Amino acid sequence: MLKLMATPVVSPQGMAKNGNDAEIDEGLYSRQLYVLGHEAMKRMQNSNVLISGMRGLGVEIAKNVILGGVRSVTVHDQGVAEWRDLSSQFYLREEDLGKNRAEVSQTRLAELNNYVPVTAYTGALTEDYITKFQVVVLTNSSLEEQQHVGELCHSRGLKLIVADTRGLFGQLFCDFGEEMVVYDTNGEQPLSAMISMITKDSAGVVTCLDEARHGFESGDYVTFTEVQGMTELNGCQPVEIKVLGPYTFSICDTTGYTDYVRGGIVSQVKMPKKIAFKSISSSLVEPEFVMTDFAKFDRPGQLHVGFQAIHAFQKKHNHLPAPWSQADGEELLTLAKEVNSALTGSAKVEQFDEALIKKLSFVAAGDLAPVNAFIGGLAAQEVMKACTGKFMPIMQWLYFDALECLAEEEGVVLTEEECRNCRYDGQIAVFGTKLQDLLGKQRYFLVGAGAIGCELLKNFAMIGLAGGEGEVIVTDMDTIEKSNLNRQFLFRPSDVTKMKSDTAAAAVKQMNPSIRITGHQNRVGPDTERVYDDDFFESLDGVANALDNVDARMYMDRRCVYYRKPLLESGTLGTKGNVQVVIPFLTESYSSSQDPPEKSIPICTLKNFPNAIEHTLQWARDEFEGLFKQPPENAMQYLTDPKFMERTLKLPGAQPVEVLEAVYKSIVTDCPHSWADCVAWARNHWQCQYNNNIRQLLHNFPPEQLTSSGAPFWSGPKRCPHALDFSTSNELHMDYVMAAANLYAQTYGLPGSSDRAGVIKILQDVKVPVFTPRSGVKIHVSDQDLQNSNSSVGKTGKSVHVQQGIQSHSFWRGLAIEILLMMTPTFTWTSLWGHTL
Repeated sequence: MLKLMATPVVSPQGMAKNGNDAEIDEGLYSRQLYVLGHEAMKRMQNSNVLISGMRGLGVEIAKNVILGGVRSVTVHDQGVAEWRDLSSQFYLREEDLGKNRAEVSQTRLAELNNYVPVTAYTGALTEDYITKFQVVVLTNSSLEEQQHVGELCHSRGLKLIVADTRGLFGQLFCDFGEEMVVYDTNGEQPLSAMISMITKDSAGVVTCLDEARHGFESGDYVTFTEVQGMTELNGCQPVEIKVLGPYTFSICDTTGYTDYVRGGIVSQVKMPKKIAFKSISSSLVEPEFVMTDFAKFDRPGQLHVGFQAIHAFQKKHNHLPAPWSQADGEELLTLAKEVNSALTGSAKVEQFDEALIKKLSFVAAGDLAPVNAFIGGLAAQEVMKACTGKFMPIMQWLYFDALECLAEEEGVVLTEEECRNCRYDGQIAVFGTKLQDLLGKQRYFLVGAGAIGCELLKNFAMIGLAGGEGEVIVTDMDTIEKSNLNRQFLFRPSDVTKMKSDTAAAAVKQMNPSIRITGHQNRVGPDTERVYDDDFFESLDGVANALDNVDARMYMDRRCVYYRKPLLESGTLGTKGNVQVVIPFLTESYSSSQDPPEKSIPICTLKNFPNAIEHTLQWARDEFEGLFKQPPENAMQYLTDPKFMERTLKLPGAQPVEVLEAVYKSIVTDCPHSWADCVAWARNHWQCQYNNNIRQLLHNFPPEQLTSSGAPFWSGPKRCPHALDFSTSNELHMDYVMAAANLYAQTYGLPGSSDRAGVIKILQDVKVPVFTPRSGVKIHVSDQDLQNSNSSVGKTGKSVHVQQGIQSHSFWRGLAIEILLMMTPTFTWTSLWGHTL
């Protein structure tokens, strides 16, 4: 079980530490733990990582890895800061020019995570030094160094990642050794399905209920529980399956097993998978590619040769091809053809894309923050995979390009330009000075300063957005919390409780003092349209969303459509992410397409026949709202709103009866006067939910009951329950009563208690009514039965009785107010209602 630590474990040097003897700080890593899990996080905390090259790409990887929480990070660089570094290296300042990049970056990187010691190293990468680490990352390195270090790492069982960016192009390579073990290939929750039949065969066929596809794949491993008849499968060792169809799959030989009777649940088991990687030298001549864009199917092979040609050019001239130099482009093309002619097998390209290789030459000297952010994010994710064994690694080469960013018109080629000796030189080398000047004049609205918002602001500052006459307006109404520090890298522990927008604005101002940025603390919506009015939107050049909810996204989308402004939309969920660029008159808007609605759970399944964990979660949520949210809200409206009864009577079906009964209970029959009353209510509610209702259900449908067709009623998705007996020695029972009693007390403004011994004493005096199951009680088996029952509710005597009571509701109101006046003077209707009567 994870333990929340108030303070980090501190080493003798005063640095918080990770490792075997350190607990996981759940307050800091809570969101990451949802994705990685406890065991993977522990493995990562025991990994020492070396990152070589502290230009824009290297610092991006280091930032992400440090935030992730490895044991230690060492940053290495033997070069000094240059003007072109400032276009993407966000921890370098103009006053750092001429200083070692690793040494300057170390102090700023060390602030990101108190649990991760960060060390700078400026010496040579010797064999003795490299073997101190579990993971080695190379950036801005020569091909000879990549091969030398790669062979060393491969022979010593060290994990190697090579990352490189050249203007609009990116490259990533992974070698995790010949015996890399992946414990979970996709990070998804294990699948499960309910069984309807299992055959006796040399390869037994399992048929699942046709309510939903099983979702398994051939090669998956499964195990079984609750199988009746063929009990040999229950709790068996994981069995490999072969998928036969969406509802069927085959397993092992079942001919010697007893006959299948009914029931059973099959559950996927995540099995460790061993993967063998080739060394970088071997993989150069026999590459495996991961596709990033299926519209560019032949690009990886072309760029595999192109990047080798870049290394050859740099080795020959000791510099990269000059920006947009036709002569250098022709020479690089010649070198690429020479490299290709020396290759054999799958590495050799049959038909060369000469225009692509020339564009690689034209932009290779560039250094772009957005491309570094993308490749750096992928590389850091591969570091986490190497450390944890969670998720399938990249096998083994990944190539990326963003040539769409260049002018679309054919024949438009920038001329060779002299850089200005300014912080945007790395970007001017790709796009020229005209675009750089235009970026400085942009006025952009960023909505949200969370994880994505921080990354966008960093990139905005690096590319020079609003670095001249323009402005970036960022709004976020939230304050900084400790859990934010794991992902939102512009914030520090000392910033906790400060406003996100102001703090983020100040942080990026440090990265690029020329950015003009203003922080707001407003929610976007109809209530702030007096702030973000016509004049405001008309003055914008674009909007970027960094939001965490769909409603706000759709609102901003509507505003952008109305004012015809470009919208940059993005979001993440664990390791998944999406980006949508919305351009007026060119693309669809965000609201034009929506995710399919989540499959709803039938009410009767939730209430009487739950069979999956998501059913119990939804049931608990409905239970909470039905006990502690909706009844008090309705009671408050009844007491304060004269039109409440009129609205309630117009509700469909049995809802008027249910609402008014709940109101009557809230203010009359179930209204507590003391903590003891709250405990008594909680105890009786437990009895009703976990004993009485189950006994009534089993009275209506006994365990041995058959359907009209002769099949067992309790089969398939209907799992036979059993009633519970309350015990004060059962920790879970007591947890329930303590939580329910405190929530009930809070609803009525009464003081609660955490004294379990005191509650046990109160429970000894609580009288729990004896329950006897009754005949004639209708329990709906399907939602269709429930709908039919609701449609006839107006004809029942109970409905007539409630209607008569409603007509004299003035009596109810007077009775309720009289009850309130009789209560203690300190009684207030507060908390979940948000009012005081």
